[in-house]
Amino acid sequence: MDPRLRRQTLADTLRRSAERVPDRLGLACGATRWSYRQFHAASERLAAGLAGRGIGRGDRVAVLARNSHGFVALRYALMRLGAVMVPINFMLQPDDVAFILEHSGARALACDSGMAEVARKAAAGAPGLSDLLWLPSEEETAPVEGMTNVLELIEAGGEPPSDGPESFDVAQIVYTSGTESRPKGVQLTHDAILWQYVSCMVDAALAGDDVTIHALPLYHCAQLDVFLGPSIYAGGVNVVTARPVPDNIFRLIEQSHATSFFAPPTVWIAMLRAPGFDGADLSSLQKGYYGASIMPVEVMREMARRMPKVRLWNLYGQTEIAPLATLLGPEDQLRKPGSCGRPVLNVETRVVDDQMRDVAPGEVGEIVHRSPHLMTGYYRDEKRTAEAFRGGWFHSGDLATIDEEGYISVVDRMKDMIKSGGENVASREVEEAIYRLDGVSEVAVISAPHPHWVEAVVAVVVPKADATLTESQVLDHAHATLASFKVPKRVVFAEALPKNPSGKILKRQLREEHVGEFA
Repeated sequence: MDPRLRRQTLADTLRRSAERVPDRLGLACGATRWSYRQFHAASERLAAGLAGRGIGRGDRVAVLARNSHGFVALRYALMRLGAVMVPINFMLQPDDVAFILEHSGARALACDSGMAEVARKAAAGAPGLSDLLWLPSEEETAPVEGMTNVLELIEAGGEPPSDGPESFDVAQIVYTSGTESRPKGVQLTHDAILWQYVSCMVDAALAGDDVTIHALPLYHCAQLDVFLGPSIYAGGVNVVTARPVPDNIFRLIEQSHATSFFAPPTVWIAMLRAPGFDGADLSSLQKGYYGASIMPVEVMREMARRMPKVRLWNLYGQTEIAPLATLLGPEDQLRKPGSCGRPVLNVETRVVDDQMRDVAPGEVGEIVHRSPHLMTGYYRDEKRTAEAFRGGWFHSGDLATIDEEGYISVVDRMKDMIKSGGENVASREVEEAIYRLDGVSEVAVISAPHPHWVEAVVAVVVPKADATLTESQVLDHAHATLASFKVPKRVVFAEALPKNPSGKILKRQLREEHVGEFA
């Protein structure tokens, strides 16, 4: 039997949408607007151009760029050829990028003008790299001299090879930031990502009539594979931007009449606090998604009051499961505050103790999964792969409780649990308590070394613009709502919290900044 008869790959999803809805707007980014017919044609021509440069099935191609139509076209061109995409965090230093290039065995590196200098420095430390590709950006920029111009490859035309990947081929290797000295390369196959798309579409109500703003970095699989990929699969309208800042998001929602938007709580909070919020026309927005951390209950209530048409979903997972694992739907946001919900369609999830026994309701255990979404393993790292899959389940490294209805609440990362004076303190519980204090805009709870308690709880608080807060106010509030050992030993005020491009608070950086707090 011809394998193409039953093939289902990421490239097939774009081709089929181009056949079903050829004239619908498939991709808008800056001045570029592609119908699905044009979008598919551009990716096919780019695949032909890359094949002409020797890139084919199994070759790793790294991408170091901000969101753009060039990024998206390259992603589908690589999927068409059966090449393996290696998206790279554009906040990394050249040495870190060079490690990923060398470890993945990347044959080519694609970058935009803004990342060209980092790309060249990193390429110097990756002797196996044979090609540098230039990608266009959201705003028009000049091509970088000495790099292969992706736009010229698209304009040159041509037909890609007739063959391509199989469903079980690796589609991408995504390097996790983690807390280890070196990141791990998560291998995800076409079929794993596609099974995850099905879960997203069914449980998160992603549909072909959605108009979705894609503002969080596409190097991260949350924006790339929970929202962009499923939307293209369904034939939805996709508005891509590299600037996840309130004024730009407001403008794009108004112009495109967007119905769907994903962001971590930090971005939603920034939107609520922005001077332009009250004057923005957000009436088209119907679906709001968040992840990376729990939405503070007080913020959720504020959103319900100020954005009453927007239904909310909380999405939880990690790169190794492509990445969606559990979901809390709109009807449960205030009924089960702080929960990440229950497993999605194609995932089995348990909360277990050290002997792999299910914990009782309310007890803390580790989240483990089984799913066709899962990675095939960490690239070139059999030891850590075996450790992650011990006992026949994937071990997430997240600590959680589960209630009588099967709703899971993440307590903390196993590595981030604060052990103060021999007692376990979950930073999220302390954060939720402090968020209930009027005048708090954001808060992050971390540990700092302490001569008596070994680890002490420290709260880093960002006040609202018009609020005046004191340490004693925060501590008095915490004492009224928390057990004494959970109350912060110190409150530090800051103008902002450090975040990565995905909006996730960088607690590791905060711990480094406050390591001498009790010295």
